[in-house]
Amino acid sequence: MRLLIIEDEEPLAKTLTKGLNEEGYAVDWAAAGEEGLHFAQNYEFDAIVLDLMLPEIDGAEILRRLRAEGKQTPVLVLTARDSLDDKVECFRLGTDDYLTKPFAFAELLARLRALIRRSHGVTGNSLTIEDLHIDLDARSVRRAGEPVQLTATEYSLLEYLALNRGRVITRTELAEHLWSHDWEKMSNVLDVHIANLRRKIDRGHERRLVTTSRGSGYLIPA
Repeated sequence: MRLLIIEDEEPLAKTLTKGLNEEGYAVDWAAAGEEGLHFAQNYEFDAIVLDLMLPEIDGAEILRRLRAEGKQTPVLVLTARDSLDDKVECFRLGTDDYLTKPFAFAELLARLRALIRRSHGVTGNSLTIEDLHIDLDARSVRRAGEPVQLTATEYSLLEYLALNRGRVITRTELAEHLWSHDWEKMSNVLDVHIANLRRKIDRGHERRLVTTSRGSGYLIPA
C-alpha cells in the first residue's frame, strides 16, 4: 500500500515514514502544500495523511481542491488544531478522518488501516476468498486452514490483489502501490515476487487463486 504524507515538520514526517515503512507501507513525503498537492493530483495513493498548517497552500485548501477535482483518495487530517470548528470544516470539505497532535502511532496506524479497508468496501479486519483467509491487522495468511509464510513484499502484493479482487491489476499499478516514487526501478523484479507468491499460495491446491490476465495484469477472483 502506498501512502502520501503532507507534513512540514521534518522530524515528525521522518518518524511517521519510518514507522509506516516498518508496517509494510510505501511512503512518499511532501514538506509543503504545492508539492503535496502535485503528488496527490498526479499519483495514486491508498491514503493521504494531511497536516493543515502548511507553507504555500494550507491543508484545508488542498483537501478542497482534491475533492473538487473528484479525487476520492481517503484522507486523514493530522493536525494540532483541535477546535470543533476546524474539525467540522474539514469534514465538510471531505476528509475521512481527523486526528489531533499529539497522538499515538498505534492509533494513527489503526485509523489508516480502517480507511483503506473501507475504501475497498471491507468493513472487518479480515478477508476470505474461497479457502484463503487474510488477517489484515496481523498481516497473516492461511490457505485451507494452513498458515502461509510470506515476505513483507509478498504479503503486500497479496493484500492489494485481494482488496481489489475481481479486477485485473496491471503491473504498473502494482509496482506503484508497492514502491512509492521509485516504482519504475523496482518493477522489473515484480514478476519474481509474483512467482514466489503464486508458489506459496497455490502450490498443492487444485484451484489457483493468483492468476494472470494475459497481456493485462494479475487477478484474484471475487
